[in-house]
Amino acid sequence: MTDAKILRANREPARVYTGQYPRHDGFMISEHEAEEMIRSSPRNKEVLWPFLVGREFLVGAELDRWVVDFQTRDLFKARTYALPFAHVESQVLPHVQKLADCERGKTKKETGQDQNWLKKWWQHFRPRAELIEQITKLPRYIVCSRVTKRPIFVFLSPEIRPGDALSCFAFSDDYSFGILQSGIHWAWFTATCSKLKGDFRYTPESVFDTFAWPQKPRRAQIKAVAEAAITLRALRRDTMQKLNCSLRDLYRTLEQPGDNPLRDAHARLDAAVRTAYDMAEDVDPLAFLLELNLACSKEKAGEKITPPGLPLPPEEHAGFITKDCIQPVDPARVRATKETPQVGS
Repeated sequence: MTDAKILRANREPARVYTGQYPRHDGFMISEHEAEEMIRSSPRNKEVLWPFLVGREFLVGAELDRWVVDFQTRDLFKARTYALPFAHVESQVLPHVQKLADCERGKTKKETGQDQNWLKKWWQHFRPRAELIEQITKLPRYIVCSRVTKRPIFVFLSPEIRPGDALSCFAFSDDYSFGILQSGIHWAWFTATCSKLKGDFRYTPESVFDTFAWPQKPRRAQIKAVAEAAITLRALRRDTMQKLNCSLRDLYRTLEQPGDNPLRDAHARLDAAVRTAYDMAEDVDPLAFLLELNLACSKEKAGEKITPPGLPLPPEEHAGFITKDCIQPVDPARVRATKETPQVGS
């Protein structure tokens, strides 16, 4: 797929981001610490967030890791959050100072990545301000593991901060989810991505920026993709509850022979996405997508193409945004539940 061209409509505006990279565990706090800080001052919740890494949503681990995130606040604004700031000052600053001193000793220079970090040591090494700005405008957003064996996408609440093991997509509608979760997108993903130890690595420049979306889908086709996506997520959710299994466990069943409702749900989604592309069943999706990519690359000559996302007027978007997503757990509510004696105990 080296012939594929980067599409300006996929890059401007940016829609895909790598999650946050604090770079030091000192930014992390426990559920209990978050509760205590918020209890001390409810305002502290403005800089305390549940934090999700790639493995957790796959294995169904509880969101009990929180992160102190001052974003791009300056030193004086950060200090107004007394307990979170004191925590970062004691846990992170000595480490960053040591890194900066070591770098200066090696390079004999006064600049470098660690010395630059020292100038804003209370902030994450990569706070991803553009990502946070985008997801806070949305009711939910899409993520997948940056390095993965299987195409598993989920919606997250904007109340959850994503770690750098996640690729984040600034879409909240079910149609966009359906396109990204489809086998058509997965085929392009695996053909154009880089690899890490044999697993596929989602590289936005080669994967998303070259991936041409359906150009002239009709409203009925858009609705069909959205409905298939909703049905797929409902099946995953219900099955995980019934079998008490994780997403990873559920998708591993696709490696086994025999009828499988999850495989059927993905097939229905893929059929809806093919129809949105006007792609015949016997057509090789990679050849089709490459041809479409090259046709869409004509945008450089001034021709407009259909960009990623829901291709409907803004006033119609609400009808394609359901509410299901991974939600954070309020630490105070969790604590209350744990401390409440159970009947018969």
